[in-house]
Amino acid sequence: MPSQLLTIEVDRFDAGRARLRLTGELDFDTAPDLIVAAAELRRDGYQELLLDFGGVGLCDSSGLSALVVIHRAGTGAIELTGMNPQVRQLLDRTGLGELLTAPPQAATGDSREVG
Repeated sequence: MPSQLLTIEVDRFDAGRARLRLTGELDFDTAPDLIVAAAELRRDGYQELLLDFGGVGLCDSSGLSALVVIHRAGTGAIELTGMNPQVRQLLDRTGLGELLTAPPQAATGDSREVG
């Protein structure tokens, strides 16, 4: 079954900051699109990137790898927001949540821990 298309909407802000709003699946087929979009923004002078995962239903190891590539290729901060529990768990288990700026999971009244 082919991957769901990844849509990347870009908002450019002042002071070299941009937001990439992702919708779809971040996987082997679509991760290169995110890397290219981030590289183009950085070439245009946008070093601080906010990646909004609010519309991402799936992120696999290729998606995580893309985040590492984007981090290593730039000089500014990368902030991740809007992550679903699956993406949050991947970041926590791999340690990428510490490498990238990922706000702590908001308290939702659900105190179950995955271990």
